[in-house]
Amino acid sequence: MGIFDFLSGEFIDVIHWTGDCRDTMVWRFEREGHEIKYGAKLTVREGQAAVFVHEGRIADVFPPGLYMLETNNMPIMTRLQHWDHGFRSPFKSEVYFVNTTRFRDLKWGTRNPVMLRDPEFGPTRIRAFGTYTVKVGDPGRFLSEVVGTDGNFTTDEISDQIRNIIVQEFSRVIAGSGIPVLDMAANTQDLGRLVAKAISDTMAGYGLSVPELYIENISLPPSVDEALDKRTSMGLSGDLDKFEQPDESDAMSKAARSGAGGAAANPTPPPPPVEHVWHIAEAGQIHGPYSRAALGRMAQQGALTRETYVWTAGQDGWQRAEDVTELAQLFTVLPPPPPDA
Repeated sequence: MGIFDFLSGEFIDVIHWTGDCRDTMVWRFEREGHEIKYGAKLTVREGQAAVFVHEGRIADVFPPGLYMLETNNMPIMTRLQHWDHGFRSPFKSEVYFVNTTRFRDLKWGTRNPVMLRDPEFGPTRIRAFGTYTVKVGDPGRFLSEVVGTDGNFTTDEISDQIRNIIVQEFSRVIAGSGIPVLDMAANTQDLGRLVAKAISDTMAGYGLSVPELYIENISLPPSVDEALDKRTSMGLSGDLDKFEQPDESDAMSKAARSGAGGAAANPTPPPPPVEHVWHIAEAGQIHGPYSRAALGRMAQQGALTRETYVWTAGQDGWQRAEDVTELAQLFTVLPPPPPDA
């Protein structure tokens, strides 16, 4: 070690991280020989945590604030070093700064189709993709379970693992939801919450949390898409047919009012005339009933004369045959009797 490096290690007593790389989750503070002066100043900014690692073991974890590295605020390190209150020499320790802000707009998606049983289409494969937000909730656990000794840990190094966890739980949640595939697009928000809740315990084991998880799209297999398009087209066609076809009764009413259009309907014939039958009164006796045709033959034979009294249903009493319009015609073919001399 050069004299300049040695002097730097002896006199530099400020430990902090000002990196602004948006995808860096953990950064290790580099010091020559990892020597830190007793009483050095530690600055932990908002959105950060500082983790001290001594001889491969996680010691103290510092939240945001300004600290003097002394025995009163380094209890674990003090026990590990067996310090007394008069100790003032430098000590060796690694310092890792952990970014505790949210890492947003991280992508996830299903590489292979997810199989589920749909109540309408049966066994169906779907694909999905979306975004999520991850946050370090327990810096010490995250360092020990995931980061290890990596001095510059980024989101790319863990995104594949998180994606696998999300896809696994998404497959389980979607298969047990009972939501038909045609209705999934309308329920992506609720499904996203269910998946985020399902992965929370696993993520906590890594010292992480997923505050937000979004399902941007759920795509159906081509066969289901074709069936959906066909059903939509058929439904639209049916609605147009109903719209374009006029109501039959309305069309008939319009035709009757206008008197035009199409073949004219045949008029209904009137009811047939009532065929009367007649009775004859002769010498105090009633004979009949006779049809009009029978009376016509009797008139030709002289058995029915103009003076013969006749009656039919609906007639007001007996009348002479020549006074009944319907029978008077029977005598027009015969000459009337000669006038009295």
